[in-house]
Amino acid sequence: MKSLGDANKIINKAFELHSKGNILEAAKYYQLFIDKGFKDQRVFSNYGIILQSLGKLKEAEISLCKAIELDPNSANAHCNLGSILIDLGKLQEAEISTRKAIAINPKFALANSNMGTILRDLGKLQEAEIYTRKAIELNPEYAGAHCNLGSILRDLGKLQEAEIYTRKAIELNPKFVNAYYNLGRILRDLGKVEDARICSKKIMSLRSWSILGSFSFNRKMKLD
Repeated sequence: MKSLGDANKIINKAFELHSKGNILEAAKYYQLFIDKGFKDQRVFSNYGIILQSLGKLKEAEISLCKAIELDPNSANAHCNLGSILIDLGKLQEAEISTRKAIAINPKFALANSNMGTILRDLGKLQEAEIYTRKAIELNPEYAGAHCNLGSILRDLGKLQEAEIYTRKAIELNPKFVNAYYNLGRILRDLGKVEDARICSKKIMSLRSWSILGSFSFNRKMKLD
């Protein structure tokens, strides 16, 4: 017989471990909660994100769909599903899920930023710019949104503005490897080759095993 006390004990332990970044142990408790037949959309949503981080994308998608089945009005669940669908390459489905998240909570900065990423990948750059600017308006300290906007603006040919937003992303998160990578590409396009080289060196100092540093600087050289 299922006990509400047992359910609360398991879920609280899972949330505690998850909040501390111990995702493997948290996953065990989320799975235990599910195996015992308990149902809570937060568990399925959180577990789905862990499965995504472990590269188990199909399982993650199933878990998020279950979360939405339990609570169709959870903006977080729709947003998380959208994120997984992006990783699965299902961009049209990701767009639908993310739009649902924004419809439920228009002030959801992450969902707006994700929508910008999806629309950029779908080639809808002007609309992508609108959503990403909205994410920054909602959360000015959101480094990821600043970086994403810089990337979108680069694709739109707005290089000076792209540089400003990407540098802001780095100011907010000095260890943001992808921002340095994007900045290097922008600086190359602006003809600031030595500044681009500095970005590549910074990437290598932050992530010495990464090929991004040399790739960032040399890719255009190889294409020219």
